[in-house]
Amino acid sequence: MKQNIFPAIKLTVLLLIVFSVIYPAIIWVAAQAAPNNGKGELAILNGKVVGYANEGQNFTDAKYFWSRPSAVGYNAAGSGGSNKGPNNADYLQIVQDRLDTFLVHHPTVKKEQVPVEMITASGSGLDPHISPQAALVQVDRVAKARNISVNILKQLIEKQTEKPLLGMFGPSRVNVLQLNIELDKLK
Repeated sequence: MKQNIFPAIKLTVLLLIVFSVIYPAIIWVAAQAAPNNGKGELAILNGKVVGYANEGQNFTDAKYFWSRPSAVGYNAAGSGGSNKGPNNADYLQIVQDRLDTFLVHHPTVKKEQVPVEMITASGSGLDPHISPQAALVQVDRVAKARNISVNILKQLIEKQTEKPLLGMFGPSRVNVLQLNIELDKLK
């Protein structure tokens, strides 16, 4: 028995040091090379921090582009989606309520034109991006609220669209916070 206990204790202590000290130290050093020392990419407007560019924000004002819904209320401390399946009656009611609300605020949009991401929450509940199509479907509402040309907004969306990595990995996407910051800079 002694021949098994001492190697097990040694291995436990070694792994405790590796995974509690060495690995976190390596991650911390790597984070120092990231923007803002790994604390997230700050979004700045007029010299003032207005949020984190890599974290979803809740926009409800008609003069802004809206983000994807969040199952956690955009709370980064409680990141996560809902555990309700696609046949759950409560979930289906939530999605229907989101669709109804979206259509009320976008009278020129038909039900079939609403991108699914505008009525369903992301897996993390903090997705900062929407598709270019989800941004374009909101153009009429934002143009009316700001009294801005639809063409100017479409150009802004095109300018803010992030293309897939190397032209093939992932979809095109628009960071909603960055888009709204650029929108505020127009006036």
